[in-house]
Amino acid sequence: MIIDFDSIVTKSMPNFKGGDLSYEAAIADDGNCKIMRGCLLPGASIGMHEHADSCEAIFVISGVGTVYSPDAEPETVRPGQCTYCPKGHSHSLRNEGTAPLVFFAVVPTC
Repeated sequence: MIIDFDSIVTKSMPNFKGGDLSYEAAIADDGNCKIMRGCLLPGASIGMHEHADSCEAIFVISGVGTVYSPDAEPETVRPGQCTYCPKGHSHSLRNEGTAPLVFFAVVPTC
């Protein structure tokens, strides 16, 4: 199955999960898995949230971000790297750089 993110309308989600500014994302969701191409502009963030019933993997395409988790010290994530939040844990992502932070995120719900 091919997912063409260029044909999916990008949603703007201000203060997503309590974050700053807006999270822009093209989302493919079949009810079992969400696959997103997301973008955080400089200063934008996805707020701290728990993955009670799922996990999440985020693969950075471009830009630089900081991942926050109550379980660890803040970590810088760069292009070609992936950050993972296991089921039952919490995390947040912030673009503290000067360029857009573009990434793919996968949240399986099955």
